[in-house]
Order: sequence, then C-alpha cells, then structure tokens
Amino acid sequence: MEKGKGLARRWAVEFAADNSSSSISDVPDPLGFNRSSLDLDDASGARQRKEAEAAWKSQKAWEVAQSPFKNLLMMGFMMWMAGNAVHLFSIGITFSALWQPISALQGVGKVFEPYKDPRVDILAPKLLFIALNLAALALGVWKLNSLGLLPTHTSDWVSSLAPAPEVEYAGGGRPIL
Repeated sequence: MEKGKGLARRWAVEFAADNSSSSISDVPDPLGFNRSSLDLDDASGARQRKEAEAAWKSQKAWEVAQSPFKNLLMMGFMMWMAGNAVHLFSIGITFSALWQPISALQGVGKVFEPYKDPRVDILAPKLLFIALNLAALALGVWKLNSLGLLPTHTSDWVSSLAPAPEVEYAGGGRPIL
C-alpha cells in the first residue's frame, strides 16, 4: 500500500456518474434538520431587512426635513451682516433668502420621492420641511421690510399723498439747530 492512500480512501466520497435518476427530494434530511424552519428564517430575515430599510428611510426623511433649519440660521446671519442699508450686497442676500425657500417649496415632492414607502409616514417630515421653508420666506420678507423695499404706507400706493415722516435723520459733522 502506498503512503497516504489508505487515509485518502477512508475520507473519499464517490458520486454516482448518472445524476439524472436521483434528485434532492430522494435524499433524506439529516437528523435535526427541518426545511420548513429554513424557509421561516428566510422570511423573517427578509421582513427584518424591510423593517430596517423602512426605519432608515424614515430617519433620512427627518434629516432632510430638518435641513432648512441650518440654511435659516446661515441666511439670518448673512442678512444681519449685510445691514439695513440698501446696496447691492444686501439686496442680493435678501433676494437669495426669498428665492431659496420658494424653489424648495416648489420641489417638496421631488425632495421626498426617494423616501416614499408604504411603511414610512412622510407627512410629518414634509410638514416640518414646509414650515421651516415658510419661516425662511418670512425672514426674507422681514428683511425686505427692514430695507424699506416693501410698500407698507398708503403714500407708497397713491402718489398724491405725502410720504411717511422720517423716524430718524442723520446729518453731517455739526449739530443741526
């Protein structure tokens, strides 16, 4: 006997040359193995994956809904830095503050499209998204008013009326008597 041949034969498995007559259903299951439990494990695993995906979509929808808050703070700071004088920079910042929420409100459906799922409720995130964008729009309108670009007095509409009296007056380097 050659060296190692006895050991190799002892653990060797010989398959039948003709597999067409045998099928998997002919082979009995090993002791303790149950095919129905394997199918149940696959179903529960798929259910858990779907639940995890739904939870992920819900979390991402809330993150997207809260994203206008960061923009609101940044835009408020930029408008504060621009001041209340009417010049190119302050007007540009103000119209940017008006345009961004308007365009975001027009695209609410597209923003939340990736998170649509029957298991995920995206109504509350949509409402938060809309509310934050409306707050940003109100901030832009407030800045327009503080710049004096909104017609808020009757003389702004009717030319025959006297303009509103100035609340403040700034003069040169000497006091006015």
